[in-house]
Amino acid sequence: MSIAKEKQQSNAVPMIIVAGLFFILGFATWLNGSLMPYLKQILQLTPFEASLIIFSFYIAVTFTALPSAIVIRKVGYKNSMALGMGTMMVAGLLFIPAAKTQIFPLFLLAQLVMGTGQTLLQTAVNPYVVRIGPEESAAARISVMGILNKGAGVVAPVVFTALILSNFTDTVGTELTPIQIDAMANSLILPYLGMAIFIGLLAFAVKKSPLPELASEADGEGDNTGHLKETLAHPNLILGVVALFFYVAAEVIAGDTIGTFALSLGVENYTMMTSYTMVCMVAGYILGIALIPRIISQQKALMVSAVIGLLLTAGIVFGDNNSFAIADTLLGGLKLPDTLVLIAFLGFANAIVWPAVFPLALSGMGKLTSIGSALLVMGISGGAFGPLFWSITSTSTQMGEQGGYLVLFPCYLFILFYAVKGCKMRAWRL
Repeated sequence: MSIAKEKQQSNAVPMIIVAGLFFILGFATWLNGSLMPYLKQILQLTPFEASLIIFSFYIAVTFTALPSAIVIRKVGYKNSMALGMGTMMVAGLLFIPAAKTQIFPLFLLAQLVMGTGQTLLQTAVNPYVVRIGPEESAAARISVMGILNKGAGVVAPVVFTALILSNFTDTVGTELTPIQIDAMANSLILPYLGMAIFIGLLAFAVKKSPLPELASEADGEGDNTGHLKETLAHPNLILGVVALFFYVAAEVIAGDTIGTFALSLGVENYTMMTSYTMVCMVAGYILGIALIPRIISQQKALMVSAVIGLLLTAGIVFGDNNSFAIADTLLGGLKLPDTLVLIAFLGFANAIVWPAVFPLALSGMGKLTSIGSALLVMGISGGAFGPLFWSITSTSTQMGEQGGYLVLFPCYLFILFYAVKGCKMRAWRL
């Protein structure tokens, strides 16, 4: 057996483990799209209060990303992955007293802890994708992990609906009695207990797995702080961070508010709606892999995505909630209003924004690439603010939750600006 083949086989088990972790990350992330409208119905939340469920999850990225890097430096990558999953297990257990007491701040605490554990796990697991296996095939591995992550977003709402909502579909559009509220809240306990146990066992398995430890990148790098000012002098990077902020805001609005909007329209299986957005996103991801850069450049693909996003947003905001024409034509008569279908189609428009912006933003960064990458990851915090702005707009316009999608216009307009001009800027002089 050749040395290359032996190395390929030795990398197979670690990559399977990493693939499983990316699926877990996606499952925990996109479960929010089902949880948000479900808790809105049980706890009778306003759109703003419901948006805090997503905010508390994503805001963890903002203040735990850098501490996560410190933890990794202290205990190593593999131990940090186990610690991150252990934190997610604790979050799952916190849902039990939250469900029993129906105290909203307890749910927010559980979401915050879940986001913290997920941030640590994501910070630790991402380098494995690049550094386990040949460097020339890293892009292919990243694409596969991305599909797994979004694929989990298809599965999570289906599992949530089957285990939790299936016995309560007749409650949509009705005023809940105290007995119904208790029953719906208690239905969260066993699934979240099961998820906590599963994640805990997986954390133990990762700790004992043959996953190799990665060497620290901190050694010999010098003082990164000294390079920060130099990094900020690159407009293509800084504008890229802003573009990713708006992109993640749009992505989370499309994935996590669609269920809440469906609930307001009286759709019974509203917790399933995130799956439709994720299916469109996976389709867009696969199409992007096939077309970029063979047929279309990253920059032009980003431009097309922004334009599609703007057109879909116009259709959502000004569309007719009583029309089912798109579903009748494309989905075999599935009874979904056109506006909901168009929100799901946003997943297709959003799919390749992150893969396109990241390399465009890091172009020409050289020795500053690691600092630039860290700043770009901070753009994930847009996921905390997107639903928040959506909820504020929902309550401040005559159009209600449908009008909340007006916030998508500035998101896609900035992404379009970045595709046309921002990514080419190498100095702040316009």
